[in-house]
Amino acid sequence: MTLPPDHPAIPAPKVGVLLINLGTPDAPDAKSVRRYLAEFLSDRRVVEIPPLLWQPILRGVILTTRPKKSAHAYQQVWTDQGSPLAFHTRDTAHAMQAAMGDGVVIDWAMRYGNPSIASRLAVMKAAGCDRILLAPLYPQYSGATTATANDAAFAALRAMRWQPAIRTLPPYHDDPAYIAALKVSIEGSIAALDFTPDALLASFHGMPERTLHLGDPYHCQSVKTVRLLRDALSLPVHMSFQSRFGRAKWLEPETEATLAKLVQQGVRNIAVATPGFSADCLETLEEIALRAKEVFLSEGGENFAYLPCLNASAAAITLYQRLLDRQLAGWINQPG
Repeated sequence: MTLPPDHPAIPAPKVGVLLINLGTPDAPDAKSVRRYLAEFLSDRRVVEIPPLLWQPILRGVILTTRPKKSAHAYQQVWTDQGSPLAFHTRDTAHAMQAAMGDGVVIDWAMRYGNPSIASRLAVMKAAGCDRILLAPLYPQYSGATTATANDAAFAALRAMRWQPAIRTLPPYHDDPAYIAALKVSIEGSIAALDFTPDALLASFHGMPERTLHLGDPYHCQSVKTVRLLRDALSLPVHMSFQSRFGRAKWLEPETEATLAKLVQQGVRNIAVATPGFSADCLETLEEIALRAKEVFLSEGGENFAYLPCLNASAAAITLYQRLLDRQLAGWINQPG
């Protein structure tokens, strides 16, 4: 069809995929961390306390004291490439672009911090993406992760007069491709160790226990992932939850307490994986690889190994390509 001479230029229609992760401060300093925490902890999906009660606490004690402490923690894991979560997510997007080819535009964003979901959706829209798959990289669904990522995307879409068609990536906690990727990653990491673990601990990010009773499927999906891992691996697999915050009762058992208990039960050599995290970040590299290791050794453990996340590994790219091929059915040409 020939357009009128005065018709504005229209980019060729494209299919896009936006990989979404949690977020990171722009730098490992107190000012950047304060800005990041203010955004993160103001999300009603994350802290389900009425703002009238919560904001004075957040803007008072928490944002006065926590940024300096958190900045020090970020400094322990920051690299020449910047934030591990950011560069692993970026590298995953680049590898996925190479794997998927020119028929799909792959981009990435963070729910909190930069690059923002709204900014990357605008770029994708300007590039001609009229169909976009939102892909929060959380295997287990939670309102505080997957849902809030989608919320941010929908808020950005609300400001668009001409919206692209949207699909969202469902949880993949029990997908055979996910379990297979974890198996390859875990077994490869264990094979490279100079000791043989007595057991594997699968540590998941914690959530307030009340979210389980309110219908959030995160706990159940995490438990199912561990059950499938036990079936796939040849060593004992234990489960725990980390990253507690505040005074509310959180999901149990807690990671550091579990490590201490395992030592008491005779486990002297442990490997720890974090299957709920798609990429290494503060919670894996500082909280587990450094602090949890210190706890295990101080309790009498002898050897501790943190096993990296899938990151942008070949196993991860194979997994994501299978997930995306399925979700993009009807939008792109499928392999014969």
